[in-house]
Amino acid sequence: MLRERILLLDGAMGTMLQSYGLQEGDFRGHRFADHPVQLKGNNDLLTLTRPDIICAIHQGFLEAGADILETNTFNSTAIAMADYRMEQQVHELNRNGAALARAVADAWEQQHPGEIKFVAGVLGPTNRTASLSPDVNRPGLRNTDFQQLQQAYTEAIAGLVEGGADLLLLETIFDTLNAKAALFAVEQYFDEHGMRLPLMISGTITDASGRTLTGQTLAAFWHSLRHARPLAVGLNCGFGASDLGQYIEELS
Repeated sequence: MLRERILLLDGAMGTMLQSYGLQEGDFRGHRFADHPVQLKGNNDLLTLTRPDIICAIHQGFLEAGADILETNTFNSTAIAMADYRMEQQVHELNRNGAALARAVADAWEQQHPGEIKFVAGVLGPTNRTASLSPDVNRPGLRNTDFQQLQQAYTEAIAGLVEGGADLLLLETIFDTLNAKAALFAVEQYFDEHGMRLPLMISGTITDASGRTLTGQTLAAFWHSLRHARPLAVGLNCGFGASDLGQYIEELS
């Protein structure tokens, strides 16, 4: 299909969820009513507690012309979910996140014969960095490492694949070392299961110098990850479309 036309990725999940004005009860639902910590803001949890909203957002993006739906799994790793004490739900969050998107896509295809819609299983950056210290006074300190990231991503990948993702999207990369751990997990999973899905990579630059948060230039970013042979590579979440144009051109 990419040889024939441009395929459209959907839009941002987080800003769509903000428009619903959700409160603590929406995030908890009945299942997590007694959870010991606050859950408001854990958008990925809505896959389990408000799947109706997640499906409605997916449906809206299809109606707007999207060819590829992103799963609601941006923070669905054990590392990120530790903030909410929900590490045990990681596999379920990824599996159900992919299954919801796939169900909406399948229903669309049935209603619109001849159209094909795809589900991109989202692997977010986590909320930790393997390259930088969380303490300015201790530059050698790290709050995660390559092995921890690899294990976290492996668990997420398994859920996404089981849920029916058609491709994997490693996105909002601010630390390429984190991304390398994710890619290692992806390749290892593919090898162990005798399969391969297309892979998309999306980085994020943080200032007008065109560098990632960890100081890497865009050219270095590409050369660090090109070995993964991605189906597509791009940028997100850095600047508005007009300011991002020059960096997309450089990447191209």
